[in-house]
Amino acid sequence: MGRNSYRNIEEALALEARLKRREAYKQAEAEAAAAAAGKKPGAKNKPAKPGAGGSGEVRIIGGQWRRTRLAVAQRPGLRPTPDRVRETLFNWLGQDLGGWRCFDAFAGTGALGFEAASRGAAQVRMVEQDAGLAQQLERLTQHLKAEGVHVQRGDGIAALTQGAANYWHAVFIDPPFTMEALFAPAVKAAAHAVADDGFVYLEAPKAWTDAELAEFGLQQYRYLKAGNVHAHLLKKIGT
Repeated sequence: MGRNSYRNIEEALALEARLKRREAYKQAEAEAAAAAAGKKPGAKNKPAKPGAGGSGEVRIIGGQWRRTRLAVAQRPGLRPTPDRVRETLFNWLGQDLGGWRCFDAFAGTGALGFEAASRGAAQVRMVEQDAGLAQQLERLTQHLKAEGVHVQRGDGIAALTQGAANYWHAVFIDPPFTMEALFAPAVKAAAHAVADDGFVYLEAPKAWTDAELAEFGLQQYRYLKAGNVHAHLLKKIGT
């Protein structure tokens, strides 16, 4: 057999392997979506309508649900906190959040809230404006049997402002990057709601300066830049 024949066989085998991996990934994605919707793996689904929103995944990194993949609805501008950033954040906070009260003001996919609950947080409130996303979060909460998680549809900034002051051990705020007007009110609301010894996590398209944070009585405790994401862990000044 000539050299060209060997090369053609190797190329064919490589192509076959790529196709098998692609099919395996699609199957795993379908089963994850079915699990989140309460369906049995392998159940047939109706074809999606052209133009309909698809589904993505959020992978829980640590805690009791470690490596669990959760299907989430897709929306334009929806931006789950990247795995690397989320892992770093919870390294900063500590792996065990037992007894903590956590507030996710722009819940979206639920990546931050479910991560906190997975690591033992006693109370996690997720607030999401989009009705479809809020319903998806409810389904995921039921799927995980996450008793300490409460999903609320509404305005996260208003919920923080109207709630008790100095109550939450961790407040997560990551507004859509295109909605710059939300950031200052969100930081102000988080500063009001967070406990004196608590933390505010701010995810933004730019780095916030000490002077900007000081206006709300906050200071930088940790900082990370990953791509276009600027991750800030903040504490109250003097703590």
